[in-house]
Amino acid sequence: MIFERASGLLLHPTSLPGRYGIGDLGGSVYEFINFLHQSGQHYWQVLPLGHTGYGDSPYQSFSAFAGNPLLLSLELLRQKSWLTQNELDSLPSFPDDHVDYGAVIPAKLRLLQIAAKRFREKLSKSDRDNYHRFLEDNHWWLDDYALFIALKDRHKGAVWTQWPPELAHRNKEAIDHWNQRLSGEIESIKVWQYFFDRQWENVKQYANRHRIKIIGDIPIYVAHDSVDVWAHQHLFQLEADGSPTVVAGVPPDYFSVTGQLWGNPIYRWDIERGPVYSWWTDRFRHIFKQVDIVRLDHFRGFEAYWQVPAGEETAINGEWIEGPGAAFFERLQQEFGGELPIIAENLGVITAKVENLRKRFHFPGMAILQFAFGSGSDCKDLPHNYPQDITAYTGTHDNDTTMAWWLSSGENDSTRTAEEVDREKAYARKYLHTNGEEIHWDFIRALMASVANAAIIPVQDLLGLGGQARMNFPGRPSGNWQWRLQADWLTDEIRDRLLELTETYGRIPKIRNAENE
Repeated sequence: MIFERASGLLLHPTSLPGRYGIGDLGGSVYEFINFLHQSGQHYWQVLPLGHTGYGDSPYQSFSAFAGNPLLLSLELLRQKSWLTQNELDSLPSFPDDHVDYGAVIPAKLRLLQIAAKRFREKLSKSDRDNYHRFLEDNHWWLDDYALFIALKDRHKGAVWTQWPPELAHRNKEAIDHWNQRLSGEIESIKVWQYFFDRQWENVKQYANRHRIKIIGDIPIYVAHDSVDVWAHQHLFQLEADGSPTVVAGVPPDYFSVTGQLWGNPIYRWDIERGPVYSWWTDRFRHIFKQVDIVRLDHFRGFEAYWQVPAGEETAINGEWIEGPGAAFFERLQQEFGGELPIIAENLGVITAKVENLRKRFHFPGMAILQFAFGSGSDCKDLPHNYPQDITAYTGTHDNDTTMAWWLSSGENDSTRTAEEVDREKAYARKYLHTNGEEIHWDFIRALMASVANAAIIPVQDLLGLGGQARMNFPGRPSGNWQWRLQADWLTDEIRDRLLELTETYGRIPKIRNAENE
């Protein structure tokens, strides 16, 4: 799909500023959308919005369909009278420069329990009608999800394979029994998802009214400890006890000398296409309601995926297995009609077959400027080699910030050697004609001036922040996804400077230009 020439920013909602320990879907998200609009941006890219589990990673969620209740705005719930100001004031003080998940999760869930109870007790007719409509429209994933979360809580967070066998294997009598026994908890969990649906829909409508398109993110894999695997065990390569037979990852690469062992179970692409393809079709249908464009994470895995025997400590001892290929995307095209608004994440070891698959379906690929300076003038990540149908980034959530990349010595902070770092910096200085004092703005200008239809800048790079603002260290199991923006950091000066570059290089969308004439 050919995207309009434009630019945008990458910022996950958890990174937004606010009083309650984690970014949410309240006032600060609307202020951020206003900043996007005023600075001439057309895209807002987010990470997966799912209910996070292990390690607080949005790429390891309890459900491929449920929204993260931690993103709910407590202030908006107060405005609806589902919470009181005294209850909000009872929350402890949280750090404002990072998310302390250990403190935020119990404090916020306690208030969400109160809000759900009050909602159920004081429903107006309008609320009741809207809520029941939400339940009817989403029962196909919501019922299993709510039971799964209630059961996890009852079993003190244990992985579902450690539950009693009748629950792990979804014996109908056991499921019916626990649905009844946990009915109150289950209803509260459903109410949270209704709150999320309402709050996110309002955010998306506001963004679209301001000519901002939201780029969402679909991880190719789901977490083993998720309702998706528990409720659809036949779709995954599992042992009789439900544990994975093989797990996903990638071989050694730029990010890690031992590869990345993600540990996710792998789909049974070998079985009749109906069940697996139907589940994926539902997944796309759901996210296309939430966002305008989808970044399809690890696109490479649809052509061939790296499969590692369960129990391995690293991803080194894996093998490439043929994926579903063109048949999968043909099915999606049949379901949704026409070209799909998908960005293919084609980073890492990419073969001609992967690129042919991407081009066949007209999916823009990705280019990362931080990768551009280490392998010569023919590197595909250098702006002079970009095709138009590409989405170019200074870096992603998996990269260090551009400023930290520039300051890296190569000693214990990179997979590159000190010599490689020096060569990259020398080439970057020459290529960008810079002394590096404002390397982040040099990177931004290079993307803006390129022919790439879409240019996306992480907010950390817009601000020129160092390594303390990094969002994720691939392969590190904890301590990620914590960075937060401060309320006064997106200044008028930064807004105006970004707008000037956006205008200079013709990235103001034509429809915006027409409205301003």
